[in-house]
Amino acid sequence: MIPIRDTIPSSRIPFVTWSIVIANTLFFFIEVSLPDLEVASLLFTYGLVPSLVISGEASLLTFVSSTFLHGSWMHLIGNMWILFIFGDNVEDILGHFRFAIYYILWGIMANLMQFIFMMRFGGPIIGASGAIAGVMGAYLWFFPSSRILTLIPLLFIYIPLYIPAYIYLIIWFFLQFFNGITTALGRAFSSVAWWAHVGGFIAGYNMARLFESRKRSVK
Repeated sequence: MIPIRDTIPSSRIPFVTWSIVIANTLFFFIEVSLPDLEVASLLFTYGLVPSLVISGEASLLTFVSSTFLHGSWMHLIGNMWILFIFGDNVEDILGHFRFAIYYILWGIMANLMQFIFMMRFGGPIIGASGAIAGVMGAYLWFFPSSRILTLIPLLFIYIPLYIPAYIYLIIWFFLQFFNGITTALGRAFSSVAWWAHVGGFIAGYNMARLFESRKRSVK
């Protein structure tokens, strides 16, 4: 399922969402401009390498810096497109500053979940998808009745359909969970950080609930 857009307009310019997109893009341009050996050094220095964190050879800051690195153009474009669709509305509700803080926290929590399942992994875990999963979880809480224009694969063509946000996002979440379980049981190998998606989504959903409950109690 390929999301195209949602049906909820934002009431203000999503400065933080666009800043995140620009930052990720600039960092990727730096990556592709480097020789292969320097790219590897960059990813092992600023990507999250669980075995190095365990041994004390890597900084805990890699739980954040890794969310601004990507492995390919498709990896970058896919993540930024999802952020573009869901981020503006969540930023609209939370406000610019709070959204920026929450985004970083979602990235940390997502990476922590992946870290728990891959403590002995010696390669770099990179990508913004865990933090963006947090945005999607928050979107589910704030806008369950929104509709997502989605391209559905049918044989050799894609059919555009409007799908309620809660259906799209719940299906997406359980796909991540299923793939995470399959990978954890050793029944399949995957380079995708499925548990980061699961952890980020749960964090985003619950932090959105907490934010709204506090907002109501203040009123």
